[in-house]
Formats: sequence, structure tokens, C-alpha cells
Amino acid sequence: MIIETVKELREYLAGQRAAGKTVGLVPTMGFLHEGHLSLIREAKAENDVVVVSDFVNPTQFGPNEDFESYPRNIERDTELALSAGADVIFYPSVSEMYPPGSSTYVEVEGNITRVLCGASRPTHFRGVTTVVNKLFNIVEPNKAYFGQKDAQQVAVLTKMVKDLHMDIELIICPIVREPDGLAMSSRNTYLSAEERKQAVILNQALKKAKNAFANGEKDVVKLTGIITDKINEMPLAVIDYVSILDFPSLKPIITIEKDALGAVAVKFGKTRLIDNEILGYS
Repeated sequence: MIIETVKELREYLAGQRAAGKTVGLVPTMGFLHEGHLSLIREAKAENDVVVVSDFVNPTQFGPNEDFESYPRNIERDTELALSAGADVIFYPSVSEMYPPGSSTYVEVEGNITRVLCGASRPTHFRGVTTVVNKLFNIVEPNKAYFGQKDAQQVAVLTKMVKDLHMDIELIICPIVREPDGLAMSSRNTYLSAEERKQAVILNQALKKAKNAFANGEKDVVKLTGIITDKINEMPLAVIDYVSILDFPSLKPIITIEKDALGAVAVKFGKTRLIDNEILGYS
């Protein structure tokens, strides 16, 4: 079932809650892949009703980014989401989510939104936290599901939920990868054949650093160097950042003494890909 308006979705969910049912939310920007479907299946296993939002959010795209060209296919998305266990696909228009005259935003301040993707995309996380707040207010889920691939997003949303005393449990699910290790992403469709072949270096580089960490290397400079050198083996790879930070605070560290996030963003042609690994003790 596709629902396009806030009013209709609220009315539907009110009936479900009145019947004692729990609600899970899987926020997406559509063009679903196996990573999204794994979240939907997890949500269905833990909730009576699963809502999948399918909304390409304009406020998290900066100037000259790919908002207009971002892949969209609601018919395909609906079929895939329903087959994975979704009960409702919430497919609002931009004007439904941002009524004319909208000027209210929710923003997590501090280092957590200024590093990694926030350094080169300064308005991105304000858009993410604003739209997720809107979805939480509309759906009022018991649980909401996100993928570890967007690790900074996970950290920012976790802080937002804590700071604002939201009665919502965030469920963070593992990265889903292609057989060759490339993290699944809707943007992978942009890659040329040669770019796609070289993009596997992201996971290989992170794995190499993780192995070095497991073998006793804790120095952040040395570990970031391992990642950088490996990525630079691919001639089409243009590094945006290679970072190792405390997780989930995303504060800078010199030596890994507790869980840390190894994260990369790399461009292949016009396509910017991200990936990460937790370097941890647990």
C-alpha cells in the first residue's frame, strides 16, 4: 500500500496502534537495494507494522550535488519493499514534507556534524536530522532502522534521539555488501564498468587497516596511512577523506584505546562513495 499524505498515514497508523500493534520505520531515499531490504526484513521480524518512507530529501543535498539526477523508481521500490515485508510505503511529495513557507530545522551542533562528510557537505546533516524528525513525528515508530554504512548519520541520529529525549529505539544493522566487498549503495549505479571494478579498493583498504589493528597497530596516523596508500593504488580513486575517529562521538584521537571508526569517502569520476569499518575491542 502506498500512502502519499501525512494525514492519511497518521489515520492508518492510529488504527493500527488502537489494535495494539507496534510500528517499525525504515527511512529511505528510494531506489532500494539489498541493504534497504535487509533493514525492512529486520523491522518486520520485530514489529507488527512496517512503514518504509521513500523520499528523496532535498534539504540534505548541497549545491551542485545530485538531487535532480538521484535515481528514482517508485514502482520498483514498492514491489521490493512489499516483498521484504513492508506494510506501507510512505511516498510524500516535497511540498507534503516541506509545506510552503517552511523554515524550521533541527540541527545537531558540534564536531560530530563538522567532520567526515560534514566537512565537505556543511548543510547535509541539518537536512538529515530535520527530515528524520519529521518522519519520527509523523510515524511515531517504536523502532527505526538504519544501516551502519552511513556511520556518521547513525552517530548524529543517536545523539539527536538522546538529546531530545525521543522515545524511539534506533536499530543499527550491518553493512550489506556486494560479493566483491563493495558496500551496496543507490549511487553504485552511476559507476562506469572500470570505476565499479576499482571501487572495491575501499573495502580492501579498510580491511587492511582492520587487520593491522587486530595485529596490534593502534597509531591513528599509521593506520590512516595504510588505508590511504591502498586506495591510491587505484588510478581513478580521488580521496575526499580518510579518517579514524572515536566512535560514536567522532572526536579526534591519536591512539585507538576504545572503539573507533575507520571511514573513507572517495570519488570515482563524478560518483562519491563512502565506506567504514569499526576498529574495536568488543
